[in-house]
Amino acid sequence: MEIISPPARLLRSTVSLLAVAAWLLTGAPLNAAVNPAEARIPDKVFSIANYGAVGDGAATNTAAIQAAIDACKSAGGGSVEVPSGVYLCGPLRLFSNVNLHLDDGAVLRMLPLDKYPGGTDNPENFISGAALHDVAISGKGTIDGQGAPWWPFAKTKGAHRPRMIALKSCERILIEGVMLMNSPMFHIAISGADTSDVIVRGVTIRAPASTDPVLPSHNTDACDVSGHNILIEDCDVSVGDDNFTCGGNTHDVLITHCTYGYGHGVSIGSYTRGEVSNITVTHCTFTNTECGIRIKTDRDRGGHVHDMLYSDLKMTNVNFPILVYASYMAKEPEYRDLTNLSAATATAYPAAPVGKLTPFYSSIVFKNISATVAPGRRAGLIWGLPEAKATNILLQNVRITADKSFGVFNTQGVRLVDCQITTPAGVNPIVTGNAQISVSP
Repeated sequence: MEIISPPARLLRSTVSLLAVAAWLLTGAPLNAAVNPAEARIPDKVFSIANYGAVGDGAATNTAAIQAAIDACKSAGGGSVEVPSGVYLCGPLRLFSNVNLHLDDGAVLRMLPLDKYPGGTDNPENFISGAALHDVAISGKGTIDGQGAPWWPFAKTKGAHRPRMIALKSCERILIEGVMLMNSPMFHIAISGADTSDVIVRGVTIRAPASTDPVLPSHNTDACDVSGHNILIEDCDVSVGDDNFTCGGNTHDVLITHCTYGYGHGVSIGSYTRGEVSNITVTHCTFTNTECGIRIKTDRDRGGHVHDMLYSDLKMTNVNFPILVYASYMAKEPEYRDLTNLSAATATAYPAAPVGKLTPFYSSIVFKNISATVAPGRRAGLIWGLPEAKATNILLQNVRITADKSFGVFNTQGVRLVDCQITTPAGVNPIVTGNAQISVSP
């Protein structure tokens, strides 16, 4: 195994530290501008009604809709129009230069579990494509996953569930305006280190919370997007898992003016191998979200996560406003209880040799954040590894009210500037362990 020493990784983060310093002095953006190219779609239109689709909520329209998509592809591309109506459908395959456009009043509904090809043994993703360019899903209509019967299988070994939208190694992707609801698993899954120029704009995504007492959904991530040059804006999300997440080999991402409800938060990880950098989350709100900001990974799946900017965020009744840690797969109960994790327990976490997949966190800025925390929960947690401390982290104008302390463990170069952590009398606002931290007005 190739061994990468901490100094080598930290040397690379020196540039990041200089960028943070410049940002503080000048007010210039910390991260590079994100300006993805939009999908280019020809102006031809192919209505699925002309290929035999029937929007009565009863007929199966897989062949008819795929025929319209295939005709669009053969003609060099265009928009495949789904008119008003309810269209039951099985798996579909998209192609380059194709926009699947759902008119106002159109509902594209996945076949129910008992009729979905492959069932829980080998189901295909609902809308899929790979190695494409200029592909879009747009309009004011709805895609309904009918996911409730699938969700219990999240806990069944060997069972599989389809993703609603799954695109891999594509460039110039647009998902705009539509409502996505009740996917059997992830709603949007866009992957591949070579994926680029992705826009998710004005999309509403809904599934029950994973804690819903009547009908919980499981692993219904809203928007999983990895790659580079990614814009997520003006979305309204409440689901049963990550509201957003990305994996390794991801950089240049802007998430802005989004509204988040139930879910696990705006996340990074848990796989971060290949680095994650230049992520900006700004002007978003979080209400009843498990985490506002969450960065998670572990020793067998890590990489360098750096140059992250979280600014102008408002959080209400969240469990963790800020959660940054690198022991995601720890099995011991004392290390999994993050709400009650003490300095003594955190700093007793055993060290391991630094290796190729050791996660390093550096150059992270939290600025202009206000949060009220759910009863019995803590103000936040930043917990590095003993062999790979979280470094160069700034909290500026952060206002958090919580019942329990903000924990800072195994860190170096953490600065709190003009911050206010409010806890009940007798509860320390900040607890530290093996941490280099400074606090200034």
